[in-house]
Amino acid sequence: MTSLREAWAALPFKLKILEPARFSEDQWLLVERLHAAFNDREAQSHLPIPIGRFRKAASREIYEHAKRFDDVSTEYMNESWLLKGAPDTMANYARLYNDDVDELMAVLVPSARYRKGHYAYGKFTVPQPHGLHTDHSAEDPDAAGEPICIARIETLGTHYVAGDYKAHDPKTQSMLKALRYWITVPEGEPEAIFEELLKRGTLKTIPVNHVMLMVAGNGSENSQITQHIAARPPAGGLHSAFFQRQYKLYSSQTSSKRQLL
Repeated sequence: MTSLREAWAALPFKLKILEPARFSEDQWLLVERLHAAFNDREAQSHLPIPIGRFRKAASREIYEHAKRFDDVSTEYMNESWLLKGAPDTMANYARLYNDDVDELMAVLVPSARYRKGHYAYGKFTVPQPHGLHTDHSAEDPDAAGEPICIARIETLGTHYVAGDYKAHDPKTQSMLKALRYWITVPEGEPEAIFEELLKRGTLKTIPVNHVMLMVAGNGSENSQITQHIAARPPAGGLHSAFFQRQYKLYSSQTSSKRQLL
């Protein structure tokens, strides 16, 4: 039987635009725990974790294509998108991303099946992040923790709440509330709180050009859903591209029946 580490080592020969991450021993211990039981809440508190990286040529080409657009286009990977003939350049990259991330997830979380996804590209100009949030599964109100993989190309990394957010003191919880709803709280204005939590390390930044494994879901006492917030572009905006692919979990009895796009 092929071990998890052996299967991971074989992935470079299967991927088109990504390279699998090289895990440290500590990261391997985390990956092995998530592989055994994805809804291990203590393990989830150490996410996001990079599981792949775009090859340099691919990230450069995607970024150069995104720079051709001064508006942001968002495409959802639904049936009409799948049926489109002669897909455009970014759609081709999205399909390659989908295929490669599915290969990564087939090794890391074998019970994961594609649920939904989208991608966006162009010039991002929104002056403030939309509030601290979690990705969810509206089509499954009872969903607990589910794998989700995101990637940002070249610019505008995403920030996330590090560690177990339930363990933060009341003052920090209030500051996080300010970012969640973008409101003023006794601790100050959201803009200043945003900068302060980044300085403290309560908010950390996801690196660009990496595929990050996070946790989505509608909320569960037994899962740590990744709380994150988009980076703010400077005045005038920045060009970038963003890819997201979310999965649902099946029982081990159905894990061999892959239904990936």
